[in-house]
Amino acid sequence: MVATNTAPARYHARVRSDAELLEGWRGGDKQAGSELFERYFEPVSRFFVNKLSEDPDDLVQETFMACLRGRDRLRDPSRFRSYLFGIACNVLRAHLRRPTDAPLHDDDRCALDLSPGPSTALHAREGERLLLDALRRIPLELQILLELHYWESMTTDEIADALGLPRGTVRGRLQRGRARLMDALEELPMPKALHATLTRELDAWATGLRAVVVHREG
Repeated sequence: MVATNTAPARYHARVRSDAELLEGWRGGDKQAGSELFERYFEPVSRFFVNKLSEDPDDLVQETFMACLRGRDRLRDPSRFRSYLFGIACNVLRAHLRRPTDAPLHDDDRCALDLSPGPSTALHAREGERLLLDALRRIPLELQILLELHYWESMTTDEIADALGLPRGTVRGRLQRGRARLMDALEELPMPKALHATLTRELDAWATGLRAVVVHREG
């Protein structure tokens, strides 16, 4: 008699790509749409949190509603992430433009000017709080690029696609944004040892901020 292995087989569900989920959602699969929203709720919330002093719930909802309305216009489903963050950028710009009706492009206004108030970072260390503060002190367009680069690990091509910019422009602005961030850190009062650590390990610190920038509660 041949022995057989009666242990139950373990199946690991394959994680569907953004493109597969979008195609399924377009085809009437509501679960696919829910998975997409669930996948991107935290990143989209994080996008707004360090740029506003108020709760971003309404803007997060507005972003996903605009995505819902425009989902069939996206020709290349593999570009969904860039498409979604492009919507978030437009929603943010429209929100910040409302009090003044002034354009936000190509100026030096920063999140601290446009939306005064503290950023939200639960359980952040001193260096993390200072770096978040410094991000809010650089021009908003540069802050957006840096946060998409560091927090969402978006490539130059993805950022260019999201913001409707040439790739060379994105590369140049990333370099300029990093330099402006270093300058902003110079202006903040902090111990010399902490400043040395932040500037020496800026990329690692900036990337690590995604873990402390969280959606506001309550």
